[in-house]
Amino acid sequence: MLDFIYYPVSGILWVWHKVFGFFLGADNGIAWALSVMFLVFTLRAILYKPFVKQVRTTRQMQELQPQIKALQKKYAKDRQRMAVEMQKLQKEHGFNPVMGCLPVLLQAPVFIGLFHVLRSFNRTGTGYGGLGMSIEDNANTANYVFSPDDVQSFLSARLFGAPISSYITMPKEQLESFGAYGTVPTIANIAAVAVPLMIIASIATHFNSRASVARQSAAAAANPQSAIMNKLALWVFPLGVLVGGPFLMIAILLYWVSNNIWTYAQQHIVFRRIDAEEAAKKQAVLERRADNAPKPGARPKKDTRKQAAPSAATAPGSVADETEPDDESAESPGAGEGTSPGASSTQRPKPKPRPAANRPKSNKRKRR
Repeated sequence: MLDFIYYPVSGILWVWHKVFGFFLGADNGIAWALSVMFLVFTLRAILYKPFVKQVRTTRQMQELQPQIKALQKKYAKDRQRMAVEMQKLQKEHGFNPVMGCLPVLLQAPVFIGLFHVLRSFNRTGTGYGGLGMSIEDNANTANYVFSPDDVQSFLSARLFGAPISSYITMPKEQLESFGAYGTVPTIANIAAVAVPLMIIASIATHFNSRASVARQSAAAAANPQSAIMNKLALWVFPLGVLVGGPFLMIAILLYWVSNNIWTYAQQHIVFRRIDAEEAAKKQAVLERRADNAPKPGARPKKDTRKQAAPSAATAPGSVADETEPDDESAESPGAGEGTSPGASSTQRPKPKPRPAANRPKSNKRKRR
């Protein structure tokens, strides 16, 4: 049904087993354990770019949080209008919420595929997912890209005395199926390997969640939904690893530990890179402002594009220009006739009245 997932996952695991089996031996338990770990590293390397996009999307969502809250408050009674305005805001800023959860969505099929492939190395059980094969049939049946010889190599491999496909609560008949290709493992053998991996996986999950929560903005952390998710990530998910660990194969616990180790390192590298990019952008903005600002002691440049229009009093052809006497008329005899005694000799005469021809005609109609 999900062969399009099982074959690629088993193919990557097969390649890494051939690499480490060449140096350590095909039946070596550490070679198989390293194959599982490097399967995780390969898949996470493929998902590196979506992870970076997820981090950028999360930061962008935190920056848009005030605008999102404003829209929610404004259109609280109109859900349809709120959805339209949210889409406009996301389109305007190039924000895609799907990218925030894409890496998690892509990792889920990988986890399911790895769980199924590892469980299919031992198909002797009759419980959930078991095919009820005999020990002989199981050892001589291929497992996707793994040949029967590879299946027998996997059944013979031991990691500190425990097969990596075994788990603490494994039924007795399935444990006995390993006896044909090595010693029959005991619950104590399996617990000695599984319990430390469970503890490491739980602690790693907690610290990865703590690193993510520490980078949230104050507004995002104050959001009730974010607060609930933070508590789940910090305490419930790590506790779930401890509670569910006895039901998980050793190989799945290796997957969990490897995935958390990669995530912890990748988070620090990506966040440091994005912080450096944002700091460089802020520095560039400050430098542009400094270049545009006037230097100390320099006079501000005048805007020569806007010039004041000449006043009506000094405009050529104005009434004041026509009535203003020149120097000769002011000094001619009799210029001061008709003036009152003591009046200033520089006093300008009153403007001459306009001729009747220039007067505006009345709009009133003549009465008959």
